[in-house]
Amino acid sequence: MSPQDLLTHLDQGRLWGAPPSADPAFDLPTAYARALAVRALRQARGEVPRGYKVGFTNRTIWPRYNVFEPIWGTVYDSTLAFCEGAGTVSLAATCQPRLEPEIVFGLRATPVPGATLAQLFDAIAWVAPGFEIVQSHLPDWKFQAADTVADGSLHARLLVGHQTPVHELAVGAAQLDALLAQTLVVLDRQGQSVEQGQGANVLDSPLRALHHFLNTLRACPGAPDLMPGDVVTTGTWTDAWPVQPGDHWSAHFSLPGFSLSATFTA
Repeated sequence: MSPQDLLTHLDQGRLWGAPPSADPAFDLPTAYARALAVRALRQARGEVPRGYKVGFTNRTIWPRYNVFEPIWGTVYDSTLAFCEGAGTVSLAATCQPRLEPEIVFGLRATPVPGATLAQLFDAIAWVAPGFEIVQSHLPDWKFQAADTVADGSLHARLLVGHQTPVHELAVGAAQLDALLAQTLVVLDRQGQSVEQGQGANVLDSPLRALHHFLNTLRACPGAPDLMPGDVVTTGTWTDAWPVQPGDHWSAHFSLPGFSLSATFTA
């Protein structure tokens, strides 16, 4: 599929006819190049990149989806929304949408080359709860890793909750790393608990997931670096749950002030 084909299916919320990975030559480097070409098309029509999503950091769900390594893709101004604890998210033109509770970082600076965890901490402005709405343009969420990357790394929407300055949570990287790793989340649908997760599920902590992503991003030919003001969402703490218009979902993290709810519309 050409970049324009991928963008057309994305805009229309239509399933693909066949996976790009049906071609044995379609590997992960090819998929990232294709995704960056789609990014260029979206920018050409006026969409503004606002950061990145990191996916498949939760090792507990790798066998479920047959993807065994993290992936990443672009978040745009057209897919990103902020709220102070409760928001509304449209599912228009999404394809088989699912919901993921995550931790989102906001950057105040570009991390230095070869950044350590401590230097990465110094580049973070804030931390927030988030809901990423992910989607798949292949039936029944059956794909290979390269397919997911070509599919915008499955990104559809991102709702970011209240932003807590990072220095209100921790004095340094080691403390933030441990705090987020130990944090729990309870995910509710229509007021009923459906699953519990923990920060350690995502590459041992969201801070470590962010660090892994930074190194992966910088190793990808043509990929733009992290910039001040970028947001990065670091992967689901639970399974990805199907979501539909009319649903009301909440995520309650065991950090004070870290709760988020969303109502979904067509």
